Amino acid sequence: MSGKTFVEKIFDAPCGSIVFKKPDIVLTHDNTSSIYNTFNKMKGEKVFDPNQLLIVLDHNAPPTNAKLANDYQKIRDIVGEQGIEKFHDAGKGICHQIMADYAKPKMIIVGSDSHTCTAGAFNAFAAGIDRTEAAGLWKLGETWFRVPETIKITLKGKLPEGVFAKDLSLWIIGMIGSSGADYTSIEYHGEGVKTLSISQRMTICNLASEMGAKNAVFPYDEILEAHLGKPTESIWADDNATYSREIEINLSELFPLVAVPHHVDNIKALSQVVGTKIHQALVGTCTNGRYEDLEEAAKVLKGKKLPEGFQMLIVPASKKIYLKALRKGLIEIFMEAGAHVLASSCGPCLGTGQGIPADNYNVISTSNRNFKGRMGNKEANIFLASPSLVAHSALAGKIVDPRGIKGTQDVFPFKLEANSTVDIPENEDRYLSGIWNYSNADNLNTDQMFAGNLTYNINSSDAEAIMPYLFEGFDGSFSKRVQKGDIIVAGSNFGCGSSREHPAVGLSYAGIKAIIVKSVNRIFYRSSVNQGLPIIILPAAVDAFKSGDKLSIDMEKGEVLINNKKYHFEPLLDKLMKIFSAKGLVNFIRDLEG
Repeated sequence: MSGKTFVEKIFDAPCGSIVFKKPDIVLTHDNTSSIYNTFNKMKGEKVFDPNQLLIVLDHNAPPTNAKLANDYQKIRDIVGEQGIEKFHDAGKGICHQIMADYAKPKMIIVGSDSHTCTAGAFNAFAAGIDRTEAAGLWKLGETWFRVPETIKITLKGKLPEGVFAKDLSLWIIGMIGSSGADYTSIEYHGEGVKTLSISQRMTICNLASEMGAKNAVFPYDEILEAHLGKPTESIWADDNATYSREIEINLSELFPLVAVPHHVDNIKALSQVVGTKIHQALVGTCTNGRYEDLEEAAKVLKGKKLPEGFQMLIVPASKKIYLKALRKGLIEIFMEAGAHVLASSCGPCLGTGQGIPADNYNVISTSNRNFKGRMGNKEANIFLASPSLVAHSALAGKIVDPRGIKGTQDVFPFKLEANSTVDIPENEDRYLSGIWNYSNADNLNTDQMFAGNLTYNINSSDAEAIMPYLFEGFDGSFSKRVQKGDIIVAGSNFGCGSSREHPAVGLSYAGIKAIIVKSVNRIFYRSSVNQGLPIIILPAAVDAFKSGDKLSIDMEKGEVLINNKKYHFEPLLDKLMKIFSAKGLVNFIRDLEG
């Protein structure tokens, strides 16, 4: 008899099952004010379980305008009124770093942020959800989970000097693609796991989101036990568990990597991009803002000066890390070198705070995403790398190989098929007969659908305010011309990126009849269900469709008709149909009370 994977054990159900569970922790951040508005629409008054909630103010900390400041105060008021004890105000840290003080083995953790998966480093199940679903959890205390298939990644050996957890993550992303683990769980196995610190494991789990994964998880071992300070009950997969895919990686064979613009799976060996001019650098974020990361950067910068006019940002992931760096002299090293040390926040990563790059700037960053416009300016280019490589490149004003190796000895061995996003030229019309044809565009991401720097200035429940900015990042004509009953046809990995639900809210409000895609990001799919917006995964139909074709959809029969040829799809799962029929989760939960 086949054994069970980690997720099959934690949900006590086989792969493919739909289960309802009460998470141990429900994480929210600056979006808490918006979630509270949705909670009220669900006829919510008192939250189901205040002890279930963890709230951290981090994405715009400290607030950069009056509206955000008012939102922060509203959140403080909500915390007091609802008796929520697990609350961390602005400056205390980035939510995924704060989670390190709460996450424990065997926990089920969800959060209204796509990088909630970071907590898998603690042998917990941790996954992102959207704001509407978070509001539903405030009201009901439970939500649905589909038990995913699992990818097993076995690590052997040890990372060489000058190669880091970020390089391992980029290696995997470059190997399988940004949708290569779509809707799956990732388990890390092997002797190589024992060579990775908790900080490194957090980096690796954090970047599971950029692989399309639902979650990633490490086993409970002596490293985690030492971190927790006492023996703790845990869960792990059986030796004879069944996996959808197994990958083996020899850590000792890895070398430094860089993700080049404008997608995280556009991976190059460091030696392939050496010499690229750099204007700005960032060390920090939920991916690489821990003390170990700052220490690596400080080793490089100690006693040296950044080039004149070069902008380098250092963002410790929490106040606790900031204070340790201060006591150990790291902050002095950074400031003497000419870097800007900012308060613990997410701001620079998504372009909502200080440090927005100028036009044509090349930025090298330790963050997790390099979508066009991600840092607040779509005319800038973002390169992703380890803290050490970022610091070396900042000093040189160009990408350098700190190992002193010249030439192209290292070449990344995996080459993915073109995974490009698109900007629609002003003179190109993708709209004909009620169909928006983006069939040749993969990885249309949430930053393009609704810019990150608008996320906290426009409430996700204010669909009318969302509309003028909908899809502005790749097709400026969309919001002006979209009509009720329109259909969208798009490529692979549709809706990848952030957990922000604004695009799904806007598309539902606009009256989009359905979106037909080759594949869809997991959180975007959940957001669409929560908004009553049909997402049809049907690669054959997308490949067949051409502008001008006649296209119709029969949701009850599960058919897409293109020029009289039928393409069949599976309707929504029965257990979710009530949400869909109610035109969204808000209506469904509100109507439960009659």
